[in-house]
Amino acid sequence: MILVFFRACPDISGSLMSNRVRDLSFEFAVGIVIFSRCLIKRDRNVLHISMHLLKSGTSIGANVEEALAAQSQKDFLTKIYIGFKEARECNYWLRLIKTTLVYDHRQIKNLLTQSEELILILSSITKTTRTSLK
Repeated sequence: MILVFFRACPDISGSLMSNRVRDLSFEFAVGIVIFSRCLIKRDRNVLHISMHLLKSGTSIGANVEEALAAQSQKDFLTKIYIGFKEARECNYWLRLIKTTLVYDHRQIKNLLTQSEELILILSSITKTTRTSLK
């Protein structure tokens, strides 16, 4: 059970999986904040898209943090699943920016790769937790 695995280590640094998700989601959020700033400075017309990207990109890590402090398996599942949905939304905004704006595609490619990795990890955790709740 994933929840037991996470809860087995009061100090999150003792768990490789929790560190990986926690660290990846935090590093991703930092990259999104920096990218959003650059995007807005470059083209104020993309403010709306940039705000959606910023919200969804930083929400992933916040939901992972909440999941790690969950009060129950259901609470854990809910937070992880919200993080998964935010990762998918963020991936959408990145794909839209890549397709419609002339921008540094290396930076977007890196963020897309990170978002896809987070989607896979959070999806796997969600599926495993759902199975353990049955």
